[in-house]
Amino acid sequence: MSETIILALVLIPCLVVAIVFHEVAHGYAAKLLGDTTASRLGRLTLNPIPHVDPVGTLLVPGFLALFGGPVFGWAKPVPVNKHLLNNPRYGMMAVAAAGPASNFVIALVAAILFGLFAPEAARFGVEEGYSMLIVDEGGDIRPLTSMLYYSILMNVFLGLFNLLPIPPFDGSHIVGGLLPASMRAQWEKLQQVGMFLFIGLIAASWAFGTGWIAQIVMPPVAWTVDQYLTIAQMISGI
Repeated sequence: MSETIILALVLIPCLVVAIVFHEVAHGYAAKLLGDTTASRLGRLTLNPIPHVDPVGTLLVPGFLALFGGPVFGWAKPVPVNKHLLNNPRYGMMAVAAAGPASNFVIALVAAILFGLFAPEAARFGVEEGYSMLIVDEGGDIRPLTSMLYYSILMNVFLGLFNLLPIPPFDGSHIVGGLLPASMRAQWEKLQQVGMFLFIGLIAASWAFGTGWIAQIVMPPVAWTVDQYLTIAQMISGI
């Protein structure tokens, strides 16, 4: 089995778990705060099929993996009706924060398992790269160890990336809740064209070779992953 196929088998489950839990966390937070829309539409399920977005879940991650970039993606957004929330302003902030929070929790679980079951690999750092598989001393690929590492990396990346204050990402909803009422209405209008804005930023990044995603997101991702790996090292006792 080629290394590319093994890498795909490692990355795909990690990505699916990350984005499904992310969306379900949004829905559960909304339900707890008064909006049962996602629950009524059957979106509070860990079955990935209802959450799959052909572009965000399949095409974009596949493209990034093929070209060796940081693999990330998105699912179909869980529907939230802010007007049904007990407190629409702060409720939307809490619902938005629930998605990234779920990713940081998954990363923590993966770090603990990494330390327990792969203690000799717990010193593997993000500087080794985000498109590499972990191998043992004999040079054999370790798929399960690699999966735990990528679970940490991908969940941290997804969590931090979604906290960017760019519509329609979670960070923009948090910022929107902090804005005064006079500015909030205009900010909410940006949410409607947010994905086009994001695609435009990516296109500009590629066209001018600025690599803004890597420059802005990857340094805090690397630092955060290193903190999780520190936890794994503490767990491992090495």
